[in-house]
Amino acid sequence: MTVEIIPVHGLPEVRPGADLSALVAGAAGLRDGDVLVVTHKIVSKSEGRIVALSGVEPSPFARQFAAEHGKDPRQTEVVLRESRRIVKMDRGVLITETHHGFVCANAGVDASNVPGEDEVCLLPLDPDASAARLHAALRDRLGITVPVVVSDSFGRPWREGITNVALGVAGMRPLADYRGQTDPHGYPLEASILAVADELASAAELVVGKTSAVPLAIVRNYGYEPGGGSGAELVMSPDKDLFR
Repeated sequence: MTVEIIPVHGLPEVRPGADLSALVAGAAGLRDGDVLVVTHKIVSKSEGRIVALSGVEPSPFARQFAAEHGKDPRQTEVVLRESRRIVKMDRGVLITETHHGFVCANAGVDASNVPGEDEVCLLPLDPDASAARLHAALRDRLGITVPVVVSDSFGRPWREGITNVALGVAGMRPLADYRGQTDPHGYPLEASILAVADELASAAELVVGKTSAVPLAIVRNYGYEPGGGSGAELVMSPDKDLFR
C-alpha cells in the first residue's frame, strides 16, 4: 500500500456560520475513497465556538490560579467552564477532562490561529456530529464517499511533544482490531487494536503544520474500513483506565 498525504491550500479564513462543506468542496479536489482530515479550528469557527475574553468574568478560583502562574484569568475561566473535572494542576498547567471525555491541556481552549484580538477557540460541542454533517454534505455535493476525521493536537503522557488525534470521525471505523489473527510467524495477536483514526490525524499533521494556514489534508489510497464509527470510541472508558 502506498498512501499519499495531500495538503489542501486556498481555503479562506473561516467565519462563524460559514458553509464548511462548500468551502471544502471548492478547494479540496476530493476523490471517492479519500479520507479528509479537518483541523478542529475551522470546524469550531464555522460553528461559532469562539469566545471573546472581554465578556468573561473570571471566578475567584480562576483569578487565583492565573495570578500564581502568570495566566490570563479570563482564559483560565473559559478552560474551567469547558471542563468536567480537573485531572491535574501543576506548574501552571491545567490538565482537564472535557465534557466530551477528552483528557487534555486547557480543555482544548486555544488562542492560536484565531484572528480576533482577545478571542479563544473552543472544541466543537460534538465533534462526531460535526464530522457526520460534513461527511453527509460532501456526499450530497460531490456524489462521493469521503470519511471525515476532525483532529486536534494533544500532548501525551510519558512522551515529549504533541501529536494530532481524532476528535470526531464519520464514514469509517476508527479502530482496526487484529485480535484473533496471527502475525507472519504464527504468533496469535491478543491485544492489537490500532487507533487508525488517530494515525490518520497524525499523518495529516505532517503536511498541515502549525504555521502554514493549511487546515485540511487528504489521505489518499488508505484502505480504511467503511462503517458508522465515531471518535467517541477512541475515548477509554473509566473502567479500563488504569490511571484515572
